[in-house]
Amino acid sequence: MRVHVCAVGRLRKGPERDLIEDYTARFDRTGRGLGLGPLTFAEVEDRKGGGPAAEAALLDRALPQGAAICALDERGQTLASPDFAALLARWRDAGRGDAAFVIGGADGLDPALVARADAVLSFGPMVWPHMLARAMLSEQLYRAASILAGLPYHRV
Repeated sequence: MRVHVCAVGRLRKGPERDLIEDYTARFDRTGRGLGLGPLTFAEVEDRKGGGPAAEAALLDRALPQGAAICALDERGQTLASPDFAALLARWRDAGRGDAAFVIGGADGLDPALVARADAVLSFGPMVWPHMLARAMLSEQLYRAASILAGLPYHRV
C-alpha cells in the first residue's frame, strides 16, 4: 500500500525537512517488506487565499483515486502508536492500494473534506504547526512500520 501525505504549504530547507526525510527513508526501508510504501508527499498552495474550501479543492486533486483518507484534525481521535499501526495494517490487508494523510493549512481542513475521511486523527488537543505535524506524522508512520515488523524501535 502506497502512503501519501497531502499537505497545504511548501516544506523549505531546515531541520523539519531533515527530520521528515530521515523518517521517510526509515519508513520506506522498513515498510518495503510489509507491503507498505513508498511514502510520498504532495504539497499544495492556495495562492488566491480562498481558505479551507479552496485548499480542499487542491488537496482533493492530490489525493490518489480510491485511497483510504486520514484527515489530521485537532478534533480527531487520538490513537496509541500500536493502534495507529493496526489501522495501517487493516487498510493494507483490506487491499487498499493507497492511504493518504491530509494536513490542512493555518485554518485547518474544510469540514466537507474531513467528513469524507475514513479516519480523523489528532496529535492531541494542542494545535501544531503544519510543518511539525508532517514531522510527527512521518515519525509515527515509521514507528507503525517498525511495530508491524516486530522491531524494537517502539518500546511498551
